[in-house]
Amino acid sequence: MTAEEIVYQVLDALDASGVPFMLVGSFSSNFYGIARSTQDAVFVVNLGNTAPSEIALRLGPGFQLDPQMSFETITGTHRFVALHRASAFKVEFFLLSNDPHDQERFARRRHETMSGHHMYVASPEDVIITKLRWSKGGNRKKDIEDVRNVIRVQESSIDWNYVEHWCTLHGTGDLLNRTRTEAASRGPA
Repeated sequence: MTAEEIVYQVLDALDASGVPFMLVGSFSSNFYGIARSTQDAVFVVNLGNTAPSEIALRLGPGFQLDPQMSFETITGTHRFVALHRASAFKVEFFLLSNDPHDQERFARRRHETMSGHHMYVASPEDVIITKLRWSKGGNRKKDIEDVRNVIRVQESSIDWNYVEHWCTLHGTGDLLNRTRTEAASRGPA
């Protein structure tokens, strides 16, 4: 099973469970930028009264749910992980937090389809903002490259005022400017 097929299975399970979700991470930057391989898929979910075990049941026996939730310090949220047994492909589910940008990007998510599968995906602006935030200081080279590629593909349609606002609040304005300059020097994708 390919990474994309695993993601489609997760999309269908989330949709069937009625859990509001948003695809983020590498799959969202691949959607708006230049695709690269990845070993995981990342979702933001608003579980409400749904337990992670209910999502695991909908995913089926091909997935193993890690019983331990972990805490993510950047947005102050929790996450749980499901592992696709046959491929060891990891699916991370971050609970929607009260972080102002987390709330805003969830409200701005876009309804799209990927190979006939219903999904919500973070906007290109929010992909840029989040990947820069996670890579504060430029230590996550793949995230910086993802941002460059989203900028190269989406440059003319990006709401730069929105991006600059959040990057200023997160302390990533200089990183945004540097990454944007690097993307421009490479030319359009």
